[in-house]
Amino acid sequence: MSQTGRAATAEDYAFRLRDGLLGAQMLCVAFGSLVLVPLLTGLDPSVALFTAGLGTLVFQVVTGGRVPVFLASSFAFIAPIIYAVDTWGVPAALGGLMAAGMVYLLLSALIAWRGVGLISRILPPVVTGPVIMVIGLVLAPVAVNLATGHNSDGEQTLVAFGPALTVAGASLAATLAASLLGRGFVSLLPIIIGVTTGYLVSLPFGLVDFGPIAAAPWLAVPDFTAPAFNWQAVLFMLPVAIAPAIEHFGDIIAIRSVTGRDYLVDPGIHRTMLGDGLATSLAACFGGPPNTTYSEVTGAVTLTGATNPALMTWAAGFAIVFSFVGKLGAFLASIPTPVMGGIIVLLFGAIVVVGMNSLMQSGEDLTESRNMSIVGLILICGIGGLTFSFGRFSLQGIALAGVLGVVLNLVLPQSSSRRE
Repeated sequence: MSQTGRAATAEDYAFRLRDGLLGAQMLCVAFGSLVLVPLLTGLDPSVALFTAGLGTLVFQVVTGGRVPVFLASSFAFIAPIIYAVDTWGVPAALGGLMAAGMVYLLLSALIAWRGVGLISRILPPVVTGPVIMVIGLVLAPVAVNLATGHNSDGEQTLVAFGPALTVAGASLAATLAASLLGRGFVSLLPIIIGVTTGYLVSLPFGLVDFGPIAAAPWLAVPDFTAPAFNWQAVLFMLPVAIAPAIEHFGDIIAIRSVTGRDYLVDPGIHRTMLGDGLATSLAACFGGPPNTTYSEVTGAVTLTGATNPALMTWAAGFAIVFSFVGKLGAFLASIPTPVMGGIIVLLFGAIVVVGMNSLMQSGEDLTESRNMSIVGLILICGIGGLTFSFGRFSLQGIALAGVLGVVLNLVLPQSSSRRE
């Protein structure tokens, strides 16, 4: 082989190593939220890790590997899963979740039939911009709670305030320094650098427990659970899927704002919706929570500028491997919550900025009465904690903001200048 051939091969290996590290970084960002949902709902975290990786691969196949998103546990289903598990048991809840994924498939077929123009009319920037902002702002208390040593809802103190703030600050500072001052490869790994720094700073405070890592087996098969079909659970879960499906549009538009590529057209929002729905139903088949595009990963893509969809394939592969390797999973689980809290503060802030940028680039006059009403009501109702309930079905937070924005955009009359 010639010198040129050897140099090219070495360069290829270097690129693969780089992409592998970037993929690991994306998984690292998503890991905390990924396992939080099963921990809260009684599902198995290792199964959630496996189904997140498998779901992301399915999504990549359906979309032709064009969209840089990672699919993992959906927060929108936490309360419904808890209720369904308590009422009908885990298998029946999984059957309902499997049916919920079919709602995505129906919406995908509708969009494929009527065209992407339907989505553009229903979800213009004056709706999607503030909804994207709500995604980051609603989750802001979670980031602050984790950074200050509490659990996600702030009800339990996991780490004393002083050490927690020190660790979170070190993680955040290292991430900012790598992002703003780093050059070359270092500038692409700010989150891994932040996590490593926070982990090391945690050691003197005694925040890392190495016992579970030593006790964990090298190989451990996740506790897969098969779904069972209960019509009550299915009918309960079906309407729940509508709101996160609408949220899906906001997430895809958010990543579009980051990369500058119109995923509504290529590969098409009907394909991204189809991929999300198949991933959700497939996750339920194995005992995992529903999948959704992750705001944390969108924030990481924004921060790093690493927009290659192949990185998500690497992240999916690592997720599947970690689900079977007990010690690796235990090591990731040993990362103290303030480490991730410090970084998530920045990532959720990046999501808010993406939404603001989407509004600015639309060129809409936000002081015009109709636009002001839509944007203002989405932000206040979405962030303020307003809850709308109808029987066992309820909307709040991000889901409420999305539905409210769609309804207002459809019912409020256009301004006189638009009608002329």
